[in-house]
Amino acid sequence: QLDIVAALNDDLAPFRILTGIEVDILEDGTLDQDDDILERLDVVVASVHSKLRMEKREMTRRMITAIANPHTDVLGHCTGRYVVGRGRPQSEFDAELVFRACERFDTAVEINSRPERLDPPNDLLELAVEIGCRFAINTDAHAPGQLEWQPYGADKAAETGVTIDRVVNSWSTDKLLGWTQRLASHTKA
Repeated sequence: QLDIVAALNDDLAPFRILTGIEVDILEDGTLDQDDDILERLDVVVASVHSKLRMEKREMTRRMITAIANPHTDVLGHCTGRYVVGRGRPQSEFDAELVFRACERFDTAVEINSRPERLDPPNDLLELAVEIGCRFAINTDAHAPGQLEWQPYGADKAAETGVTIDRVVNSWSTDKLLGWTQRLASHTKA
């Protein structure tokens, strides 16, 4: 697919299709895709999808390890919670340490617009704002109709004081790619 997108970008210039992926943060904090794939992508969202009930200290370490990875642009649905249906409680982690790592390594915090997630909750979003994090407002869409969820995340951002200049997916393509390419060039330190 990456080769197809590259060919389309050549044919359709100046129109640009961005490439991206959501990767799993493994138990040790590494990402579940190889560096040679990740370095070809424009945007990488890293999220915990398994062992959500890890002990707080270990979950914090796991998340910070992923945040420090130079390929990680966005930390996805950080609490892993579901607030409707069967529901699922938040993962336990030291939010202040995790968000300070996001600020230090310039990794955006995802504001997940999926109605059953709305992750992170407002208190954690306000903490991330206070710390100085950047944000990405994402739908977590698994089907085309779910792209309509974007306003839920935008409303949540407005409620918690996230300003538009800190929302990376509101930026121009050039500014966004400059940011992600800078991160991937191993300047995270």
